[in-house]
Formats: sequence, C-alpha cells, structure tokens
Amino acid sequence: MLQVLRDFSKRVLRNLFNRRENIKIGFYGPPNAGKTSLANRICKDWTGEELGQVSKVPHETRHVQFKEKVEISYKGKKLTFKMVDTPGIATKIDYEDFLKYGMKKNEAKKRAKEATQGIIDSIQWLDDMDAVIVVLDSSENPYSQVNITIIGNLVARKIPVLIVGNKIDLKKADTKKIQAAFPEYDVVGISAKDGINMEEFYESLFKLAKKV
Repeated sequence: MLQVLRDFSKRVLRNLFNRRENIKIGFYGPPNAGKTSLANRICKDWTGEELGQVSKVPHETRHVQFKEKVEISYKGKKLTFKMVDTPGIATKIDYEDFLKYGMKKNEAKKRAKEATQGIIDSIQWLDDMDAVIVVLDSSENPYSQVNITIIGNLVARKIPVLIVGNKIDLKKADTKKIQAAFPEYDVVGISAKDGINMEEFYESLFKLAKKV
C-alpha cells in the first residue's frame, strides 16, 4: 500500500510539473480586435518571427494557429507556454459583408464558410486551454453579444482569464468601459500595433500564468 501511495504521489507531482511546463494560453475575441497582432508582437519580441497575417478584412485568421514554445523573461522570471491564436468569434457571418472589401462572390462565400468553421474550432479548442487572453477593441462597445458569449464560455469552464483592451492608440479607446463590463477580471490596455504598454501586459501575463 505504501508503494502504491508513493507511485501515486510521483504521478501527481509529475503531472503538476508537466502542466507548468506546457501551459497552453489561447487568444480569443471578436474579429479584428487584434488577437493576431498581439500574438505577432509577442512572437516578434521573444522569438524574432511573427505568427500570422493581419488584415483590415474581418476573419483574416480562419484557422487555429499556434507557436509551440514561447519563452518570456520579465524581471528575473521566466514563463514558457504554447501560444494558441484562434479565429475571431462572431454570432453571425454573412458572405455579403466581405463583398464590401472588393471580394468576388465565390471568394466571399468561401471565406464565410472557412470563418464559420474557424469559430467552431475555436470553441472546441477552449477545452484544451489552461488560460485565455481575451482581446477586445477598446474603441468598441464591450457590451456586445459576442463578448458576453466568449466570457460566458470561459466562466462555464472555469478558465483563468486576462482581458486585453487593444487599440488604445485610437481616440475612442476607453478601457474603463471594458473594466466596468467585466469587473471580475483584470484588464490591461495596450496597442499591439504600436507596442504601447507591453510592459504592463507582460506583468499581467505572469499573474495569469500563476492562476493555472
């Protein structure tokens, strides 16, 4: 019996160690909030290469993409994690919306179909996440159905969350509205495009990892 208890303890400790070493952090949010821009900023800062393409056209990211190992050093501490960048979550996708960006009908329909599948994949990947960074456009109304749906899914799964209010370089940006909408979570305002306030973001990222 004593040996069984020892073996059990070893397995528990090994699983805990592996969990700490292989943290999976997902980037979630509505389309065009800046998830991939933030992922690119982090990857460029710490790995020297970007993760994916960005565009003004919604749903540029339509497939889950990831960086297997990202190692960050901050104030003498190190954090290693798997970065998972997901397609933007939307409650409705209409191919006609893409026609406004000069796409042909067939191309727009294909993009809409891929974007819909991307949303399904994003939700499925939630079950594999240890923590999630929700990226919102701080110049937009945070009280949207999409944002509430995303947060609701995370609450149901009891996943640690950090909310990033991106695009603080815009005049309409207001991270206080995001904090008021989701007071139970830490909110940090940044500009992924310009690299503004990334120091505070990295500090918040380490706090998030401690909750895993």
